[in-house]
Amino acid sequence: MKKRAPSSSSSLALAALPVARSRLRLGLQLILCLSVLACTLALIRICSRSPSTVDLVEVPLLAPPKIAFLFLARSNLPLDFVWHTFFQKAEEEKYSIYIHSEPGFAFDRTTTRSPFFFGRQLQNSIRVVWGEATMIEAERLLLAVALKDPANQRCVPLYNFSYVYSYMMSSSKSFVDSFLDRKDVRYNAKMFPTIPKDRWRKGSQWITLVRKHAETIVADTIVFPVFSKFCKRRTGLALGAKQNNKEAAQKEHDCIPDEHYVQTLLSMSHLEDELERRTLTYTSWNQSIDTKDKRSWHPKTFEFPDASLEHIMEIRNINHVYYETEYRTEWCQCNAAFVPCFLFARKFSRSAAMRILNDGLLGPFDAGAFLFTNS
Repeated sequence: MKKRAPSSSSSLALAALPVARSRLRLGLQLILCLSVLACTLALIRICSRSPSTVDLVEVPLLAPPKIAFLFLARSNLPLDFVWHTFFQKAEEEKYSIYIHSEPGFAFDRTTTRSPFFFGRQLQNSIRVVWGEATMIEAERLLLAVALKDPANQRCVPLYNFSYVYSYMMSSSKSFVDSFLDRKDVRYNAKMFPTIPKDRWRKGSQWITLVRKHAETIVADTIVFPVFSKFCKRRTGLALGAKQNNKEAAQKEHDCIPDEHYVQTLLSMSHLEDELERRTLTYTSWNQSIDTKDKRSWHPKTFEFPDASLEHIMEIRNINHVYYETEYRTEWCQCNAAFVPCFLFARKFSRSAAMRILNDGLLGPFDAGAFLFTNS
């Protein structure tokens, strides 16, 4: 992932240059961190259906509203054992799971240790290229299939399922990290007039959407084509060219659609007043004092020492986010009540994830019983 506002909180590609391949590997690691796109769908108000390409099923909503968890993965889910523990304590009628993985990849006993993911993959998945519009196309496919079930009222763990469900269902708003980056150089003037510059927004890919906003994204036929046209990964740099500065990196990666598309579309749709303008997913960006090292576009990976109960509680206790480019402090609220900012965190190594489970943060966990099942 790329650099965002300091305190604001995945993919195959062919590259001719060794440096480009190195960048790609980092991008793949990003996808595999938690292998989850934190997206969500919304309120019980499904009667006010907006025009959409999705064939929604219009039936009375008698069951409890669901959270639809949308996972965007390269292939498998490396931290499936964490999510297995998370879903174990959940009531089945309160959630659904959808996974976008590479075409042809199936989730079964040979590819995942958790039965919660069996057969959950999309059958119409596409090959995703990091840094291009295929990333947001995959997101739109996930949203489209989730919207077919009218019970899906939210789509995405530092907390157990019960806490996450109550937190998200109590809000009438989407959680979308969206801000105006006054130093932004990714906007392409050729996008005008379809996308006015004053509506260009930036933010985290990890979003939580109410159903109305998910429908807006799936129904979009105006903004997405512009992103598809102008947001392309560029690999034609001269052999040996240095890429250790922002300008060279920008030329290679263009506008980074997954950090701008949803935010810009909702801004253009005049829906920003219906947002909690923050993400529910915590990310720690590079805090190195080495200026060269800080140019990395990728967040810190939490290793075993970083996953202590003390460190996790520090994340849980964060109650505000400061947006440097807007001089704005976002105090975290849900239904007008002040709440902890984050429900999820990324990116974690397997050892760090195991430590969280062993500490019982998500409930009882039997490592021996689970890790060797179906292996």
